Amino acid sequence: MMQNFGFRILVVDDEDDICEIIKFNLESEGFHVDTVNSSEQALKMKLNEYDLFLLDIMMKGMSGFMLADELRKKKQLDKPIIFMTAKNSENDKLTGFTLGADDYITKPFSIRELIARVKAVLSRSGSDLISKGNDKKLKFLGLEMNLDKKRLFVDGVKTNITPNEYRILQLLMKSPGTTFSREQILNYAWRDVTVIDRTVDVHITRLRKKLGKYGKHLISRSGYGYCLEID
Repeated sequence: MMQNFGFRILVVDDEDDICEIIKFNLESEGFHVDTVNSSEQALKMKLNEYDLFLLDIMMKGMSGFMLADELRKKKQLDKPIIFMTAKNSENDKLTGFTLGADDYITKPFSIRELIARVKAVLSRSGSDLISKGNDKKLKFLGLEMNLDKKRLFVDGVKTNITPNEYRILQLLMKSPGTTFSREQILNYAWRDVTVIDRTVDVHITRLRKKLGKYGKHLISRSGYGYCLEID
């Protein structure tokens, strides 16, 4: 069973009541929780100290979407993000996952569901806080994955990718030349989270860019899926 003690979570929501409820219940589960009421306040925090971000989307000023974009692109943080929102359209969810979200929970939600999703995302993310044992590695050309530390290196340079991008690449690097369907990738990378097939395509496109010259080896097989192929 995953040990919650030591995990730090930042909740960003402009409703004090929601922040208080989430903080009380997550701390009852052993997490360390800080709350702020705006994206602007969040950006003043020491963000690299957190293991997960719970972000409301519809806030005054900078939205949760904009904050997530800032965390991923400018801050280069690859820690998990869960969006909390009353918006539940397919396009809203796709936008969230495009920005590197790991899960998406629609308001109103039960606290039990939120806690379950937080634990599931942290478990899938493979945080350094629970990494133990000898380093294990996957290699493909100039790509190297450290499976214990959950790190990707491209030609020896550490490259920031989101947890979902990491799991997609891990699946493909485990079996070079094997074509995986979108459904197989979804089941491996997201597991208990319901997302649409297009989400895979969006993540593959972003992953190709991050792999640099090796992105061309991430092949799309029309009607079948994706694979890593040398030539």
